[in-house]
Amino acid sequence: MSIRYIDEIDDLRGKKIFMRVDFNVPLDEHQNITEDTRIRAVLPTINYALDFNAKVILASHLGRPKGERNAKYSMAPAAMRLSRLIGKEVRLAPDCIGEEVTKLLDTMQPGDVVMLENLRFYPGEEKNDPDFARALADHCDIYINDAFAVSHRAHASVEAITQFVPVVAAGFLMKNEMNYFEKAMKNPIRPLVAILGGAKVSGKLEVLESLCSKVDKIVIGGGMAFTFLKALGYNVGKSLVEEELLPTALKTYNMAREKGIKFYLPIDCVVADRFNPAAETKVTTIQEIPEDWMGLDIGPATVTLFTEALQNAKTIIWNGPMGVFEMDAFSRGTFAMVAAVANSYALTIVGGGDTDVAVHRAGEYAKISYISTGGGAFLELLEGKKLPGIRVLEENGHK
Repeated sequence: MSIRYIDEIDDLRGKKIFMRVDFNVPLDEHQNITEDTRIRAVLPTINYALDFNAKVILASHLGRPKGERNAKYSMAPAAMRLSRLIGKEVRLAPDCIGEEVTKLLDTMQPGDVVMLENLRFYPGEEKNDPDFARALADHCDIYINDAFAVSHRAHASVEAITQFVPVVAAGFLMKNEMNYFEKAMKNPIRPLVAILGGAKVSGKLEVLESLCSKVDKIVIGGGMAFTFLKALGYNVGKSLVEEELLPTALKTYNMAREKGIKFYLPIDCVVADRFNPAAETKVTTIQEIPEDWMGLDIGPATVTLFTEALQNAKTIIWNGPMGVFEMDAFSRGTFAMVAAVANSYALTIVGGGDTDVAVHRAGEYAKISYISTGGGAFLELLEGKKLPGIRVLEENGHK
């Protein structure tokens, strides 16, 4: 079954639309938004609904309030930023369910925008509680999911709510996410190269196993590379290693090689005597990592190797940085790979989280074909899983 999208709904005029968005944006200590990509990403869907004079109700979570009301996690900063971006008032509801909210929503006029307070102030959101979902659904004629980043979660505002709304569809952000994923994984132009980084192998083993049947090359960087290197017999000093996964890492490496996949690992790295921005650092080959030092970034020879591996790529997917790029001393490898991916002649898809931050910080985001808004959701799609939020859109989108 296919997903129905907002532009396939016959009539939005004056309708009350409940739109699940992901405004889980980073804030500084003064509750100021430091990066608003996730808000800007859903502007096309919000503006499309407003073009039809719909009544738009936005629902999101922010942070991890753990089912309790906490002013620190209020949606107020997101409502304020969205007001500036769309050039009209976005009223913040006092809650996301309850009598006060109902009164506010009953007074909405066509073209009004209201943002509900943090969904995760209620434990029922993360528990996928049908009663909580029904209370949310009471507010609307149409449900739109434009929150890809949380679509791997079976939460009340993502999954259960679709049972209680007559019209269910997805927004334009979701449409972009699914279209680019299909281009990359279902019918890719080859060679298809997967770049995986980040700290740990544990979150990406199933992804790697899935990729072994789809890609032509796998490039491994970040802390997870050291688990593979140790499994292959290298002494990696005090670098991050998941000891319990050494056999699995070796098995995955051998599986890729048996299938004829080119498997690239670092050949040198930037090492430090401690995990600290002020640590003493040097570049060594993988064979010469000092016993009491740790690898925190790929080295210049690895950057050259990985860049060469991308030269003939036609499709590149990337999830996870090449090192601890938050610290300047260990950021060069990640930023060099951003440049290599951005300047390749390939369809390039970067998957959420830290990789997204690195691309923006490097100033190369305009050259990337598509930057996904979802980290965990992106990885689960790569694993071949059916996301709960996608499944219910397919099942309920044509009822």
